[in-house]
Amino acid sequence: MRIRIFFCTFARFFDSMEENGLIFRSFASGSSGNCYYLGTRQRGILIDAGISARQIQKCLREMNMDFHNIMGVLVTHDHADHIRAVGTLGERVKLPIYTTAEIHEGIDRNYGVREKLRTSRRYFNKGEEWELFGMKINTFGIEHDSTDCLGYCIDYMGQRFVLMTDCGSVNEEMEAYIRTANHLVIEANHDEHMLLNGPYPTYLKERILSPRGHQSNDVCGELLERNWHPELRNVWLCHLSLENNDPEVAYDTVRSYLEEIEIIPGQDIFLKPLDRTTPSPVYELNDKMIKE
Repeated sequence: MRIRIFFCTFARFFDSMEENGLIFRSFASGSSGNCYYLGTRQRGILIDAGISARQIQKCLREMNMDFHNIMGVLVTHDHADHIRAVGTLGERVKLPIYTTAEIHEGIDRNYGVREKLRTSRRYFNKGEEWELFGMKINTFGIEHDSTDCLGYCIDYMGQRFVLMTDCGSVNEEMEAYIRTANHLVIEANHDEHMLLNGPYPTYLKERILSPRGHQSNDVCGELLERNWHPELRNVWLCHLSLENNDPEVAYDTVRSYLEEIEIIPGQDIFLKPLDRTTPSPVYELNDKMIKE
């Protein structure tokens, strides 16, 4: 009987550890919509809500969760592919919507948000640390042609998760956060050759290539090559363009930069492009590199 009690207690202990561990899932990542889940198997946050509330709920239910498991939505910036559902989630579902005052003003002006935020607004100051259900959250500035644009650094149970998307140009804060990240979601929007020779009009090509546009595969690879460190275990490439990129091209480009410093994806680091419209697997974030 004592042995049985011991093993039951032992099993519950490890079940609890697994349940409380950090997990990540991309619901969508691209110009048609962006949304990510970060948290445990009981509760967590969304970063951006650029797909429909119905799609978000479907992704949550696939994880045996629902909106009541979500503690809030963190917004990176006020472009439609990142905020399409914030009005519905904030005012109908009653989720708090967290971002800076400047980005909230941009959300107000965005015609793509049909349900305007009223009771669900929550504010924080860029660069100031704050906490949400045990997650320590820091933000940093990113250059993009929006009202403002944020990167997020989230610490939970000894794991550091960093997300940086819609990066027009590299800054010192981005590099510093890469050098301390364990798990990184980073933009690899386009292949420059594909963009320059593709169907986009000139003004749109110039916007993407501008210092307030989007980050190319090569710039992403250079960033990782320059700032890689042994505690960086998992990297996801986000916001890939449909017309101007390809998952294999993005992966091969970034891989080539890592191999220049003798870092081999699959051996020394996990490297994965996120699909634009298909949800990713649920990834457990711990002290080990993800194996697929």
